[in-house]
Amino acid sequence: MEVILLVFSLIIILICAELFTNGVESLGEKFSLSQAVVGNILAAIGTALPETIIPLVAILLYKGESGAHIGVGAILGAPFMLITVGLFLVGFGVFISYFLKRREKLEIYLEPHIFMKDFAFFLLSYSLAIFFPLIFPNTQSLHYLIAIFLLFNYTIYLFFTFKAESLKIESCEELYFAKFLKFSNLNPHKKFISVFLSIFQIIFALVIMIKGAHIFVENLEILAKNWGIDPLLFSLLLAPVATELPEKSNSFLWSLRKKDILALGNMTGAMVFQSTFPVSIGLLFTSWEIKGLALASALITLSLGTIYLLFLKIFKKLPPYILLISGCFYLIYVYLVIKTFYS
Repeated sequence: MEVILLVFSLIIILICAELFTNGVESLGEKFSLSQAVVGNILAAIGTALPETIIPLVAILLYKGESGAHIGVGAILGAPFMLITVGLFLVGFGVFISYFLKRREKLEIYLEPHIFMKDFAFFLLSYSLAIFFPLIFPNTQSLHYLIAIFLLFNYTIYLFFTFKAESLKIESCEELYFAKFLKFSNLNPHKKFISVFLSIFQIIFALVIMIKGAHIFVENLEILAKNWGIDPLLFSLLLAPVATELPEKSNSFLWSLRKKDILALGNMTGAMVFQSTFPVSIGLLFTSWEIKGLALASALITLSLGTIYLLFLKIFKKLPPYILLISGCFYLIYVYLVIKTFYS
């Protein structure tokens, strides 16, 4: 039964990811927004907000040491999963679309200046939040200063993203929910109606997608217990993959359709968001002690971000194969976790 529910929830997630990407593209087209704004801000924040609630609830409602540990783990886990499994899936999607003859060349279509900006903002925010508390431990006033800087940094990021030169959204497929109105007296092509439908479709898809992800996690957890996998091991390796499924599903679908700017923007935009707002909450309301496997995941995240930024700076492009490195780094982390548990 758990396997059936697991497959069912995954199908629901993929269907809703299709609805979400269609809705976001349609909304961007209606307002003549650039691909950077749609992918790096609208899609990124929309799909990042649900898992951001997890650390907020753990830290602010479940007060105490256990709540703080869960919250900090969730905060650090989000950027790690985005830059490892997330970017790996984008690269994998490019390979699949090439072998399916959907693209002429095996390459990622991107705007280098947009993604250099994303990685630069991410690395600045995340490295400050990780290294300064390590160098100056137990300095709560420093935590407050870094938290304020991170929020300010994200505001600057939003400003530069809106101002940046970027391609407009290409003509997208008709909004799915608009097709239901063809048999009514309402005109789905009126701007007010089409904008309302786009927003409604985005919210609907996101809510159902989150529910599907929860069903996926619940049944994955049951199967993990049945297979004798340690619950903590599950929380470190399997649960984060499931909770980040919305972003990954959206970006994977976009990469299959040669919409690489949107696919990568969804990942890197979410990384910038996750390294600022949730991290500032952790700095303000917990002791923010990063050590052990949490520190290992943060160092892997920063290493990958540095590699991609340097590659973009030097070559002005990201070949699909380099994103496969992200998958290798995730496997390294899996090895470290398993070795820690069974050594």
